[in-house]
Amino acid sequence: MNYKVAVIPGDGIGPEIIAEARKVLDKTGEKYGHTFEYQELLMGGCSIDAYGEPLTDETLEKARASDSVLLGAVGGDVGKSGWYELPPDKRPEAGLLKIRKGLGLYANIRPAVLFDELSGACPLKEDITNGGFDFVVMRELTGGLYFGERKTIEENGVLKAIDTLTYDENEIRRIAKWGFDVAMKRNKRVCSVDKANVLDSSRLWRKVVKEVSEEYPEVELTDMLVDNCAMQIVRDPKQFDVILTENMFGDILSDEASMVTGSIGMLSSASLGSTKLGLYEPSHGSAPDIAGQDKANPLATILSAAMMLRYSFDLGKEADAIEDAVKQVLKEGYRTVDIMDNGKTLVGTKQMGDLVTAHIK
Repeated sequence: MNYKVAVIPGDGIGPEIIAEARKVLDKTGEKYGHTFEYQELLMGGCSIDAYGEPLTDETLEKARASDSVLLGAVGGDVGKSGWYELPPDKRPEAGLLKIRKGLGLYANIRPAVLFDELSGACPLKEDITNGGFDFVVMRELTGGLYFGERKTIEENGVLKAIDTLTYDENEIRRIAKWGFDVAMKRNKRVCSVDKANVLDSSRLWRKVVKEVSEEYPEVELTDMLVDNCAMQIVRDPKQFDVILTENMFGDILSDEASMVTGSIGMLSSASLGSTKLGLYEPSHGSAPDIAGQDKANPLATILSAAMMLRYSFDLGKEADAIEDAVKQVLKEGYRTVDIMDNGKTLVGTKQMGDLVTAHIK
């Protein structure tokens, strides 16, 4: 099979980590009889420099015409880059919001996996993490506070900022279905996270999720308030399978989850909608301070490419081959600087990509 992949290297370390993911994809395609046709697109700061905006309509259309999108990272140093002197809707990260909305990607899946080989990098106590953990945060991506009406006004001589949090039942229902579908392929447990003791939007969220759960009698549903969930991820991450939540809560909880795995440089993510077209990217940022130095960890991007094979192309065996190769490289003791430990072998971005490529079976 031939697959058309829109590739967005982006800014900072983005081009470096994307290059390694492409090497791994090509080797996987060679082993399993697939080809990947890449079209490079600009988004983020590099697009601002070229076109004056973080994502052009033409670029969005090219992404929409692909089978899937693989993204590196966007953004730069806030203190040094002129990009952040622009209005908010013209800054690099605005491109992310536009492409998610433009491609109809309302569901974000972010795995939080503690690899046995990286247990020493986890900041939690060993008695909490012994045996590892593996859960995912399923985050609604195109609604809620981030996409609600916002304004700043002056009232009686005092500046007032207003941000609006809204969800309708259809937005909640479609992300809930994704959450339960993913749970069916895992350990069949969904923890729905909200703030129903305070927010009307959360009370509607809880009501609709309960209705959807009735279509999945094999899946155990529990409800948890977001503040308690934040504590429980640190206290006992092994209790979770699928955490299902709204946009802002998911943004915060998935970042917390990334840290209890030991390194955000290991975490992949997928943004999906109602079709097979998805956007796959590492959970970390553009790390401009190490760009071009062969220090970046490409594993999160490589694992994101594996998620693309699994969710957009239905290539489960091929995704397994990439994930197994990553595990084997870690087992053999190779580490980039962010996950380096005593007695291990330090490698750079390119060598890590080469090692994973060599282990594809």
